[in-house]
Amino acid sequence: MNYEKISTTLKFLRLQKDMTQKQLAEKLNLTEQAISKWERSLSLPDISICPILAEIFGVDLAVILTGHLEENQEVKNNMKNLNYYICPFCGNVVVSLSEVNISCCGRPIQISVIEKATAEDKMIVEIVEDEYFITSNHPQTKDDYISFTSFATGEKIEVIKHFPEWNLEMRIPKNQHGKVIWYSKSKGLKYQLI
Repeated sequence: MNYEKISTTLKFLRLQKDMTQKQLAEKLNLTEQAISKWERSLSLPDISICPILAEIFGVDLAVILTGHLEENQEVKNNMKNLNYYICPFCGNVVVSLSEVNISCCGRPIQISVIEKATAEDKMIVEIVEDEYFITSNHPQTKDDYISFTSFATGEKIEVIKHFPEWNLEMRIPKNQHGKVIWYSKSKGLKYQLI
C-alpha cells in the first residue's frame, strides 16, 4: 500500500467536499487527530471505515483502498463511437462516451468489443415510405435473442430493448445515416452502417 498516495487522495476528497477534519471525524465518530494522521501518512483508516469513507466522498471503494483517483482525459465527441458495457449475467447494458469502471451483479464489466456484421448477421433494411424499416433473421428464442438494438448518429443515440419470442422490428427516419448496433449472447456485439 502506498500510504502517501492514499493520504493525498483522502485529503483531496475531503477538501473537495468542503469538509474540515473535524466535520469528517464527527461523521465517522472518530477524533480529528485520526483524520490528521491519515492525511500526514502516519496511519491509514481501518478497513471497516473504508466503505463509509467511499460513501461520504461519493467514490468507489477501490479509490479509498488504492488512492488512485483519475479523471478521464478522453471523452469522445461522436455518438457512433460509444463504449458498450454488457453484463454477461443479467444482460444489463451501459453506454458511455468514455471508458468507465462499472460493475454489475457484483463483478466488474469490461468494454464489449464491437465487430462489423458479416453478411449472414446483417440486419434486413427496407425503405418503407420515408423510413428505414429494419428487421432480422436472428431467431428470437428464449435462449438466444437480440436483447437490444441501438441507432447511433454523430449527435444522438436511440436504444431499443427487445424480448425473446417477439419480432425484431424498428423504424428510423430515412434522412438519418449512422450505425445500427445490436447484441445477442451467441453473436456478441455487432454493427452495420446505414
